[in-house]
Amino acid sequence: MRKGLSWFNVTSIALGFTFLYIPIILLVIYSFNASRLVTVWAGFSTHWYWQLFQNQQLLDAAWVTLRVAFLTATVATVLGTLAAITLTRYGRFLGRTLFSGMVYAPLVMPEVITGLSLLLLFVAIGLDRGFWTITLAHITFTMCFVSVVVQSRLVTFDRSLEEAALDLGCTPFRTFFVITLPIILPAVVSGWMLAFTLSLDDLVIASFTTGPGATTLPMRIYSQVRLGVTPEINAACTILIAIVTVVVIFASIMTKRQEAERQKAERLAAAG
Repeated sequence: MRKGLSWFNVTSIALGFTFLYIPIILLVIYSFNASRLVTVWAGFSTHWYWQLFQNQQLLDAAWVTLRVAFLTATVATVLGTLAAITLTRYGRFLGRTLFSGMVYAPLVMPEVITGLSLLLLFVAIGLDRGFWTITLAHITFTMCFVSVVVQSRLVTFDRSLEEAALDLGCTPFRTFFVITLPIILPAVVSGWMLAFTLSLDDLVIASFTTGPGATTLPMRIYSQVRLGVTPEINAACTILIAIVTVVVIFASIMTKRQEAERQKAERLAAAG
């Protein structure tokens, strides 16, 4: 059996990545187009970025989107981590099947159904739709992704480290923050980043749960694209891509640093 990639595998991977990233690269390039026509290149210019920062509607939508994404990722990470710990550590308990089903349901539930059901819930309880209803809806459907990521790390977690800390007098609360959390932190950071990204580009659920004064950036872009793509939209999407790229790079660096520190601590412990 030959080892390594065959020409077919290399070609397939190259075509796949080309199909995925060429449109994004073209969007970034044409955001610096001097022409108002997005398909006609007329020279390099940053004019449309200046125009974008004069568009108050897009700026307000971007600010709402970033606030919703940050709150959603933070709360979803806390709840998803707790759910993962419950499903991993406490074995079989009464209602476990129902609990796990409720945690993982948004993974397979179509976004249209999730958005519509949440809309009916908010209307039934008389909650005014707006910023907080979008945030609650995003927390509901991103928490399960965090739970899956963190649970995959907890499954391979060496619990003897926690038992050693407990034997040495640590309380369960302190053991979690001193031993458990630093070890699973790369998975927690990955879950936060995933929740942030999912909330950042959601359109369907936000459309159902939004209200006056709470228009997100994907909704604003979609409403303007229906009338025709403008260079300002390309500039806004380029900035959004840059934000996501920075978050991914930061999370990757932090994850690698935490992993290196963990391996160093394990080597020191083995040597001692």
